[in-house]
Formats: sequence, structure tokens, C-alpha cells
Amino acid sequence: MTSFRYYTRILLIPIVLFFTATVTAQEVGQWESEMLQFEELDRTHNYSPESIFFTGSSSIRLWETLDEDMHPHPVIQRGFGGSNMEDVLNYADRYISVHSFRAVVVFVANDITGNPNGTDKTPSEVRDLFEEFIKKIRTYNDSAPIFILAITPTNSRWNVWEESRGANHMLASLADEFEQVIFVPTEDLFLGDDGEPIDDLFVSDQLHLAPSGYELWTRRLRSYLDPVLVGSGM
Repeated sequence: MTSFRYYTRILLIPIVLFFTATVTAQEVGQWESEMLQFEELDRTHNYSPESIFFTGSSSIRLWETLDEDMHPHPVIQRGFGGSNMEDVLNYADRYISVHSFRAVVVFVANDITGNPNGTDKTPSEVRDLFEEFIKKIRTYNDSAPIFILAITPTNSRWNVWEESRGANHMLASLADEFEQVIFVPTEDLFLGDDGEPIDDLFVSDQLHLAPSGYELWTRRLRSYLDPVLVGSGM
């Protein structure tokens, strides 16, 4: 009997370890490495409470000239590539709430991608997620202007552009429902006379912005951002 119990326990150890590892991986989450990087930046950098907090997906993360493009406004750059709006919401208490800021800029374009697995959000679901984001930011800062950058039309996701355009229309209407929430349209910047995305504004994947695309983004965002921030005394 003792021998049977002994070997039963030995056999159970790998099973317990497997489920423990699985639970640990789920608890850690997909974006743990990015969160650890953000926390390291928070330890090694002093960020002004006058900063503009930029968050969202890869187009924010890859914005290499963000500091100079927003000068003289200080910035906090916290984009993590491939993230969707649920990811931003799920981690916000960890990487946004720890900061003081005077404004927020958000760009997330991964909720409608044409995913064959059927995981895309509907335009109304995207709108609801952004509303939840606005309300969450208001728990951190009840008056900071929030700028929502429109989903960009791209060749790589052209097959779902009408859905993304519908989401943009809903986000524009959502912004009108809140004080100090501003929707920044960009569709006109990235579509040519033929009504299709301009290839040269994107890198080879036809999804992420080329330097020329970031230049257009910067000018459009600052045309909305500067009057608000200057008006608020920033």
C-alpha cells in the first residue's frame, strides 16, 4: 500500500506542475514583457506631470520621432504592438494609472483586422471599448483632454475598411458625448484621388506608417492638440 501511494504521488507531480505552469502563464498574460519594460522605464526616467501620455498599438510604439514631433510638450510613449482595446483596458491600471499627465492620445487599430478566426469586433463594440477607456482615464485624471486618433485606412486591411470607417464614425460621435474628448480624423490624409490608400505613406507591410505618414499624422494631431493645450495653459 505504501509503495502504491508513493508511486501515485510521483506520477501526480508532473500533472500538478503542468497545471501550475499553465495557470501562471495565464496570470502573467500576453503582454507581461512589455509591462516589465514600461516599469523599468518608470524606474529610470522622470516624467513631467505636464506630459502627453501616448498609448495604443504598434503605430504608437514605432513612432521614433514622437519626442521631437511633440516638442515642446513632453511625452510618455506607451504603445505595445499588436494590442487591441481590451488589452489597453486590462493593463491600464498597471501602466497608465501610475502616471500624472495633462493629456492622453490613444490609437488602437487592431480590433477590426479581417481575422478569419472571427475575433473581430463590430464597430459598435469598438465604440463601447473606447467609451470604457474614456471612463477609466477619468478615474485617473478627471479633466485631461483625451485625443482619439482615427483608425487609418491601409492596403493590408482594405477588405475591412468599411467596418473600420463605421467605427471611426461612431468614435467621432462618442467624443461629442464627453467634455474634453476630441476625435482626430485622418482618413483624408491617407487616401489618394482614387479613393485608396497611398502606398508611399506606409512601409512595405502596407500597415505601419512610413516617416512621411508620421509627418502627416503629426501635423493633423497638433492642429487639434495645440489649441486645446495652449488654451488650458500648458
